[in-house]
Amino acid sequence: MTPQDTTATPRLSVRQGHSTNTDVNAAVRELAAQIWQPNSKICLVFFSDEYDRQTLGRAIQEHLPGLVVGCTTAGQLSSVGFQRSGICGVSLASDELIAAPYLIHPLSSLVEQVGDIAEDVQAKIHRAKLPAFGLLLVDGLSMKEELLTAALFRALGDVPIVGGSAGDMLKFQQTFVYYQGALFNDAAIFILLLTSLPFHVFKHQHFRPTTTRMVITEAEPNQRLVKEINGEPAVEAYAQLIGLPVDQLNGTVFSQHPLMLRIRDDYYVRSIAGVGPNGSLKLYCAIDVGLVLTIGQGYSIKEEFENNISRIEQHIGEPAVIIGCDCIHRRLEMEAQGIDESIGQMFARNKVVGFSTYGEQFNSAHVNQTFTGVAIAG
Repeated sequence: MTPQDTTATPRLSVRQGHSTNTDVNAAVRELAAQIWQPNSKICLVFFSDEYDRQTLGRAIQEHLPGLVVGCTTAGQLSSVGFQRSGICGVSLASDELIAAPYLIHPLSSLVEQVGDIAEDVQAKIHRAKLPAFGLLLVDGLSMKEELLTAALFRALGDVPIVGGSAGDMLKFQQTFVYYQGALFNDAAIFILLLTSLPFHVFKHQHFRPTTTRMVITEAEPNQRLVKEINGEPAVEAYAQLIGLPVDQLNGTVFSQHPLMLRIRDDYYVRSIAGVGPNGSLKLYCAIDVGLVLTIGQGYSIKEEFENNISRIEQHIGEPAVIIGCDCIHRRLEMEAQGIDESIGQMFARNKVVGFSTYGEQFNSAHVNQTFTGVAIAG
């Protein structure tokens, strides 16, 4: 295959590629032919969970250049838009970029590991004297994203963090991150990137808060279960607040009416995964007792993405690449509306590479139905 997207500038060289070959060795070779470049500082790969893990790990280590990190997905974002199988990736080469990866495994001891990582990160930042940001890839079924993201952001101080939770195409069985020739679950990879290149870390979502508010009066945060809202069984209270009977609640309804949590001056989406036991609601994020939430109301995905691109260009000019973590529920909503092809092409035109996630990270927060990412200019 020929390269799908090549952008070269005096300061940053970006090469994107993809393959939908079902043969894992052939797919990795095809990707490598597109994204190989001398002096690559980091290569990010996002791939289907259908590939044999051991074979994939060996193939990536053999064929892809330099430092490589990645994860399984619920679909990829590549130069063809939304890609639902195969593998995609990007390599970045620049004399103004330093990348340092950290494997966090197992997640049961993440607090201790984050402390060690923070010490090393601060030393690197002090030596390099460069602006920095962090990219986080995490096992999307670990239910540890909240604790991990908050611990990292707190320990690292003013280093912005973006990331995504690995997926397995909605099977919800096992998700993995890739590091040094092997795939790990119960794990995360934090990549520190230090650079004098212009960059902009962002999140955007196509929901606005309404005036419909609620209080969580009983919950099991570790299980991401909301048992009571406003003192009533959660599912009944939620149905009443959105004006539907309980028997009409389904995935589409939940995606159209997510919960939103205000943190300082911004709102973050908390998506409902489904109805839990005894009238509870199962969420994709932890929710604690006493939190005040509001119902979200959606608007144009296209409009919000265009607004986000405008904000990026105001900050750094035209990006050479956008590394994006986009919630799988956003893509499912686009498919239901019949706009996934056009939005995917819009992503591709704006040099987005990344994956459909089981959750997104932004600074100290784990969120849902959100697009988080970093744009880098050359």
